[in-house]
Amino acid sequence: ARDGAEALVDEASIPFIIGSELDFVEDLTGSRFAVTNPNATASCGCGTSFSVF
Repeated sequence: ARDGAEALVDEASIPFIIGSELDFVEDLTGSRFAVTNPNATASCGCGTSFSVF
């Protein structure tokens, strides 16, 4: 928990997000959580999803 926020992740997903950062972003398009995953090998154009294979 940081700044009063907690993130819950199911056990099967943990290997895919090890080393990732979760950030809360506020900009002109709105507010959202953003994941920076150093293990990602590809991502979609809008940045909503990524692949680690």
